[in-house]
Amino acid sequence: MSEKHENEEQLENVSQENEQKNEDYEEVCFLCRRPESIAGKMIELPNNIHICTDCMQKSFDTMNNGNINYMDLMNNMPNISMIDLSSLQGQIPQNQKVKKKARKEEEKPEFQLKDIPAPHKIKASLDEYVIGQEHAKKVMSVAVYNHYKRVATDTMDEIEIEKSNMLMIGPTGSGKTYLVKTLARLLNVPLAIADATSLTEAGYIGDDIESVLSKLLAAADNDVEKAERGIVFIDEIDKIAKKKNTNQRDVSGEAVQQGLLKLLEGAEVEVPVGANSKNAMVPLTTINTRNILFICGGAFPDLENIIKERLNKQASIGFQADLKDKYDEDEHLLEKVTVDDIRNFGMIPEFIGRLPIIYTLNGLSKDMLVKILKEPKNAILKQYQKLLALDEVKLEFDQGALEAIAEKAMEKKTGARALRAILEEFMLDIMYEIPKDDSIGQVIITREYIEGTGGPRILLRGQEVPQIEAGNY
Repeated sequence: MSEKHENEEQLENVSQENEQKNEDYEEVCFLCRRPESIAGKMIELPNNIHICTDCMQKSFDTMNNGNINYMDLMNNMPNISMIDLSSLQGQIPQNQKVKKKARKEEEKPEFQLKDIPAPHKIKASLDEYVIGQEHAKKVMSVAVYNHYKRVATDTMDEIEIEKSNMLMIGPTGSGKTYLVKTLARLLNVPLAIADATSLTEAGYIGDDIESVLSKLLAAADNDVEKAERGIVFIDEIDKIAKKKNTNQRDVSGEAVQQGLLKLLEGAEVEVPVGANSKNAMVPLTTINTRNILFICGGAFPDLENIIKERLNKQASIGFQADLKDKYDEDEHLLEKVTVDDIRNFGMIPEFIGRLPIIYTLNGLSKDMLVKILKEPKNAILKQYQKLLALDEVKLEFDQGALEAIAEKAMEKKTGARALRAILEEFMLDIMYEIPKDDSIGQVIITREYIEGTGGPRILLRGQEVPQIEAGNY
């Protein structure tokens, strides 16, 4: 009897938890899919089906305006019964429900001025994870700090602070996405990372522009108020540049830029909940983008050629003219970018104007790649060391091996992404063979092993490593 009583109590607790969870979310009309905050109070039917008063009235009007007398039909044809409501799927999926807004008296400001970390603290936190890119980290720290000051003050007086949306330009693998991910984790705010390549103009196959906000809403657990203070990172933004010399409709280029204007500026936008596009079976909710920080990033290939062309035109007249190849070896050429260069690339002036903060990331040098391998908190080498430490084996890399890995990554020209691929290749055999032999205590990766002229040094348990051969790491 005691076990039965315990089971009944557990079932009761579970049902109470589910009821409490459902109370946090709005009911959604089964027919028009509008949430309670938009459609008004719902009429509850059996099998947990909710219908708004508008849809219920339309149903009655349709029946009353028809030529068929439904009551006579039902009496004369006994085999026809009313719709079996239990056969309908009354449950709206959880990822399509909208959280209820908190009451005004209970509402507490999520961001207070004292809770916002100062720019130098934001940068110090970014330094722990991201190597180099000092200018980018500094610009991003100040812009984010000012943005959340704006959110916290919420226009305390007649002076309204404008949004500090950002445009990040940098070669592939330089850390654009990683910077934003790290930033959102530090600030503990919802983050949505969207890919501009999948966006198309409304009415065409592809994601609607509002899907960017749908991802943010999902990241905020369908809490609209939380989503309205989040960060949206739109990657590959250079892929929506205007197409040149085309006679076809540009549905994924300039049209997408035009559609993004209202989001970047700040507007009330109807957003599908739990889906990428609007349709009759998806609930819609309204999000105000006024306090959402938008960060756009892209590699902008061939932008260097546009900058070179502009610089050569400026210094190509007279006897003191510069040589045309003067800027070919300039590693910091991207830093000389101007708004005109971005417009010549294919971005419309209205779009650029809504991204007031423009900054660049540098390509990675060999020294930076070596630092990326070993210095960040979650460096790739530290990950492999932890994996082998679980087998009670110590993993070391000598300085020559680190430089050889960086040299191979430089050849691939894909930035920091190449490091993981190279390490996976060389660590495969080691990760496979080490668990076979319990007597192995330490593995030292050497330059010869990376270059293919030798193998790694393997030491048995109890052997000491000479300091000279262990290297700097």
